[in-house]
Amino acid sequence: MTLSPLHQVELDLMETVINICDAENIDYFLIGGSLLGAIRHHGFIPWDDDIDIGMRRSEYQRFITVANRYLDPNKTFLQTGASDPDYGLSYMKLLDVNTYIEEKNNVNNAFKGVFVDIFPFDKIPNDDALRRSQMMHFKFEDAAILLRLNYNFVKTPLRDIIRKKSAQQLAEVNAQKQDREGYMRLYEQSDSRTYKNLASQYDYDKEILSYAELTELQTAPFETLQVKIPSAYDQILTRMYGDYLALPPADQRVEKHLNKLIINNKEIL
Repeated sequence: MTLSPLHQVELDLMETVINICDAENIDYFLIGGSLLGAIRHHGFIPWDDDIDIGMRRSEYQRFITVANRYLDPNKTFLQTGASDPDYGLSYMKLLDVNTYIEEKNNVNNAFKGVFVDIFPFDKIPNDDALRRSQMMHFKFEDAAILLRLNYNFVKTPLRDIIRKKSAQQLAEVNAQKQDREGYMRLYEQSDSRTYKNLASQYDYDKEILSYAELTELQTAPFETLQVKIPSAYDQILTRMYGDYLALPPADQRVEKHLNKLIINNKEIL
């Protein structure tokens, strides 16, 4: 089957991530809809329009440290809160710089391009009250950052007159980004063996994984690639989706992200 232009760019980006991880012995694994796609479709869910990758925090930080040794800046950009001052999200993206996208419900001044998402999985405590406290502080800082960086759900004429942030304003936002990451990594040195994608779009309990689930990995086909997935994919996908092999109703089989897509100066959408 021929891939759509969007899926082909995303597959190339994922191959780049895999090559870096293989070269540096960094563990990664597919999560969410991408994990579901690997199992149910052996590749992309046909109506899905992104790729989600997970890494334990230690592996995630190593990837940030080494990635630019392998990346061609004329082709790709590793977008983090540090590499793009206008980027407000708490996880990183690998972007294709020869593309441009506009996402639904995500209007902002950060650099735009077709991407794959890479999420850190952080240790969380066993105590429910401590979990609620960690998540509350994370969400508070996250919301404040997105507000200060003009992340909006809709594009309005007012956005055209918003001035770029001053150096002082960006320094203040950067301090908030560091505070947010501090809450994400609050239990990094603890003996907890339970991890969570704190930036997950799913309900709190859906994307909590044990150390074994994060580290016991196997390979699976994803389109033309062989990718790493948790060996416990059945338990993970069942927690997240229930009967995950059943297709959703036809009216739910729609892409959710894009308003505009340009690849190599050609408007696709």
